[in-house]
Amino acid sequence: MMKRIFSALIFFVLAFSFCCSFAELNEEELYIEDWVIGEDEDDNKVIADTDGSTTITITCTGDLTIGGDNYHKKGKKFYDELDKHDGSISFTMANVRDIFRKDDLTLVNFEGTFTNSKNVPDNKKGNDFLFNISPEYVTVLTENYIEAVSLENNHVYDHGDEGYEETIQTLRDNGIIYSNSKQIGVFNVEGISIAMLSYLCIDRYDKPIDGYANLYEKVAADIQYTKQMYPIVIVSFHWGIEKYYRPTENQIKMGHLAVDSGADLVIGHHSHRINPIEEYKGVYICYSLGNFCFSGNDRPDDMNSYLFQTRFKISKNKETITNTGFRIIPLRITPVQDRNNYVPPPIEDDMKIEGIINTLKDNGKKYLEYPVSEYPTEWKE
Repeated sequence: MMKRIFSALIFFVLAFSFCCSFAELNEEELYIEDWVIGEDEDDNKVIADTDGSTTITITCTGDLTIGGDNYHKKGKKFYDELDKHDGSISFTMANVRDIFRKDDLTLVNFEGTFTNSKNVPDNKKGNDFLFNISPEYVTVLTENYIEAVSLENNHVYDHGDEGYEETIQTLRDNGIIYSNSKQIGVFNVEGISIAMLSYLCIDRYDKPIDGYANLYEKVAADIQYTKQMYPIVIVSFHWGIEKYYRPTENQIKMGHLAVDSGADLVIGHHSHRINPIEEYKGVYICYSLGNFCFSGNDRPDDMNSYLFQTRFKISKNKETITNTGFRIIPLRITPVQDRNNYVPPPIEDDMKIEGIINTLKDNGKKYLEYPVSEYPTEWKE
């Protein structure tokens, strides 16, 4: 992967100007702990214009879950497929690797753990699925041009603190940028820093967190603080209801709040279903990208997904950054008709593409105030 990574454990306190808007909170309680910083060294992917401006391309995916469940001893079918490819985990990315290679930043939701630990905390022992894969298979990211992961979801603690810390260390050791509710991931492209924040929302919207009265307040303060330092801020949310094709009222409220607070792009996942895209105040909110590469189900009852790509144009003096639009790349999480072989391909059948787009449009019109009107599959020149 053509990039240089360095990390710094830097402790910062959120600026008092933000704290004062939330009564009764101490400055010391409001902080983002860790910056995880990376840099792209491959300038060949950046698009240069005749006016001296440059355009960077960002790709986002839904849930990436690989491996099995060493606690319940599940996942044999995934490992059977892995054996067929001589143990090379990159078989999973065979159909999308070239897409990721051509962009400037690929961000996925990594829903699982890089650990061999069989430790399971008490609050997880009743769960049907606990995901893990050996840290050596982090090559699924490093060999396939995936630079960053969101690391806030309901499976990152499947093996407790031990598994989570091993996952983080594996990512750090291999140059993968990650973000969560306490750690900002930063990736530099052409001198422009792209900051990433991630949050698990499912049942936490109204609960106190990190000294805030609720998650809404924390998200607003974090984004405002981050936007002061970085020109592009991407916020990932793990939210919604499984198997829902539309966002809930809480999701819409949180998505709009993120934009109002300074987010330049909002990405969602968790429902395992594709949800429509909203354009709110000129910012795209992708409520759910569905599954991407998903070993958590051998035969999902809905295999549709899509990649979301967007572009930012950066002026020659780097003082002006403009989002120039988006496109989607419809996917099927497996090319096999009746089972999951964990190798998601772009869909080429026009009728199937139209079906996905119509689903997104219909649900956007029904449930969103500001739905996008079109879902282009090619870049508009």
